[in-house]
Amino acid sequence: MTVGQLAGLDGRGTAVDPGSYERLLAGVTEWVEGPGEKWAGVIEATGAVPATLRTELRERGFLGLAAPRELGGAGLSFTQWMGLMEVFSRSHASIRMIVHVVNGTWRSMNPHATEEQRQRFVVPSVAGDITVAFTLTEPDNGTGADITSTVRRDGDVYLLNGHKHLITFGVDCDYWLLFARLEGSLGKDGTVALLVGRDSPGATVEDTSNTMGVRGTDHARLSFHDTPVPVANRLGQEGDGLAIALGGFLTPSRISVAMSCVGLAERAQELAVAYARRRVTFGKPVASRQAIAFMLAENAADIQAARALVMHAAAQWEDGAGDAAALSSMAKLTAVDMLTRVTDKALQVHGGLGYWKSEPIERVYRDARAQRFEEGTNEIQKTVIAKDLLDRAAAQEEAGA
Repeated sequence: MTVGQLAGLDGRGTAVDPGSYERLLAGVTEWVEGPGEKWAGVIEATGAVPATLRTELRERGFLGLAAPRELGGAGLSFTQWMGLMEVFSRSHASIRMIVHVVNGTWRSMNPHATEEQRQRFVVPSVAGDITVAFTLTEPDNGTGADITSTVRRDGDVYLLNGHKHLITFGVDCDYWLLFARLEGSLGKDGTVALLVGRDSPGATVEDTSNTMGVRGTDHARLSFHDTPVPVANRLGQEGDGLAIALGGFLTPSRISVAMSCVGLAERAQELAVAYARRRVTFGKPVASRQAIAFMLAENAADIQAARALVMHAAAQWEDGAGDAAALSSMAKLTAVDMLTRVTDKALQVHGGLGYWKSEPIERVYRDARAQRFEEGTNEIQKTVIAKDLLDRAAAQEEAGA
């Protein structure tokens, strides 16, 4: 079934009503708990995401859930989308990664795209017909205005030079949504956003996908030597690059990653509860032991608290609140720390057996560690929160003077 069939959507720009959303949520849950689990076994066994899985995700409409209908998406509200991300995140981490990235990259492109670019890049991305890899991080710099990959203009093309790494889907993509700076510029004013073809001359791709967890998701280290990029592939104007990279993309993406932590924690808790109920020692299930029961109780409270903050942040961003960016960092920081605690206790409930790959909790435990740096480390989130806090205090003091 397609998303439209699941939700009863008519393809027009009307909002998704609660009944249609509940049907969609039920359909996604059924897929995650059924076919999704079978795909998880395939990914773990082979270390790769089969092309047929991507095709299935595309045909079911799972890659365009968050986008507006005018782009070919399902037109869900952001808070509705977070409810679905919670479910997808209980699945294999690579399935979650595909759905999360494809349902978010359009946010960075669309506000700055011309109509020609929208039809060429954005709409096909929402449909899942092309894969666009977000390409910001560099090996020798932080992620932001200190990027050092450069371009110089030569007529109708930019010549690109530099290096990128940790680029998710950077190996198996159609375009890199790449951020660089005009040669000789400093700060954010010299940055540009370019859609660089995967097979462009002078581009070298190194597959660096051998990670601890999130098996199957490809990652790349990229090098560019006078790689020609058409000026027509530039989003926005020269100087808009950093705004495109961070503006409408980073805040909702951090909230989405925070919800991913909630969903994965729920899966860990589900596994721990099931194991504690069936594992018997001295004639009793270990769930009856107070030490185990208290771990499960702490996990339950931890998950609910984090979920409430994530949904609050999502609603604030949806409403355009001024504190949405800080709340996104609070949500991500809180959810990541929660996930660390929950997965550790869930593994402990399994005893020594949880360390073996025969138990699903082993995969969940490995995958959870990746959330600690996706969309910024905890240290970055604290920096964002502290800046917002101190800026607001200074503004209040100035207003009262």
